[in-house]
Amino acid sequence: MNILYTNFHAAATIGGHSIYILSLLRALASHHNLVVAVPDGCGLARMASDISNVRVVAQEYPSRFFKRLRAASQLRRIIREQQIDVIHVNGSADHRTVVHACAGLGRKRPRIVFTKHNDLPISTIGAALRARLGTDHVIGVCRYIEPMLRQSPYTRLPISIIANGVCGQRFQPYSTNQAQAARQALLGSRAADCRLLVGSNAGTNDYKGWMDMVQGLAVLGEQAKGVYVALAGAYPNAEQMQALDATGLADRVIFTGPLDDVRPFLAALDLGFVLSYRVETISFACREMMAMGLPVIVSDQAGLPENITSGSDGWIVPRRDPQAVAAVMRDVLQGPIDLKAMGHAARRKSIEEFSVEAFSRQTEQVYLSLARVRETPKLQPRLS
Repeated sequence: MNILYTNFHAAATIGGHSIYILSLLRALASHHNLVVAVPDGCGLARMASDISNVRVVAQEYPSRFFKRLRAASQLRRIIREQQIDVIHVNGSADHRTVVHACAGLGRKRPRIVFTKHNDLPISTIGAALRARLGTDHVIGVCRYIEPMLRQSPYTRLPISIIANGVCGQRFQPYSTNQAQAARQALLGSRAADCRLLVGSNAGTNDYKGWMDMVQGLAVLGEQAKGVYVALAGAYPNAEQMQALDATGLADRVIFTGPLDDVRPFLAALDLGFVLSYRVETISFACREMMAMGLPVIVSDQAGLPENITSGSDGWIVPRRDPQAVAAVMRDVLQGPIDLKAMGHAARRKSIEEFSVEAFSRQTEQVYLSLARVRETPKLQPRLS
């Protein structure tokens, strides 16, 4: 099949949308013709270019109507030249442009798959237009999303719940020596004072809730002596640094900046966390940490609890509740908790339930089902 992936994010960093598409590209490139149409210079364009048999083309997804029409004209040329069978859209901005690009193609219009990646409310009017004019199948990435989709204009379409998958070979625990080296590289001179290293690769936007971890440690005071926090993602802004300074723990928080490869960072950690309080679904970051053999503390936001068996491979706490985070961290620091055993359980669950093979296979079945619908000839009326 000829499959086109679209994504409107223009950032040079790699977020959840990009990881989602990259995972599918790596899994499907050997037996499908794959094209990625994304803004020039974005992180997805850079990383997709390194995958064999994947073509990357520069494509903008503007919000203004007349600019969108020009962008749609360019995208229509790509669709025709590449003889695209299926377009997989990943947000409302690229979805709108794809709808315009496909207008007038008639029976030659590619089938369009839309993935809902977040827990934000669905616009009734906009979704109604896209559902009627340019959607053939909808994918939700966690069970939490399904009722939202069923109660939206997309309910008239086939809906599949396909949870994000992680490659167990790409993300796997490091050896003891490799992990120690990664830890030393991350902490530097602070490694000698570090009793426990907790961290997250979910990013540093405020809604990711990382300050709840810092504030939870501040609640513990001396009990949390020697605990460091590491964060992968954009460096904090001035307002975030001011809030961090107010906790008195700024010297124990390490910011790595954006990382294309988070594996050495994760290998250095003892414990992971994703404490989001909005714009969340299932979290690639959580599943990557678990695949690397880390227990994870998650908030009860959206689909995050679907990852964790509390007390076995991590913990679930109420969102925006530093006191609850402090209680878990107190147990970790003082209680009879075996983080290594919990990490083994997290790794085992990742292999059994979060595999990229199941994720890509189920997504591919959606594409193939649409191709069969398209190729099935219409029955001719019987002459009497």
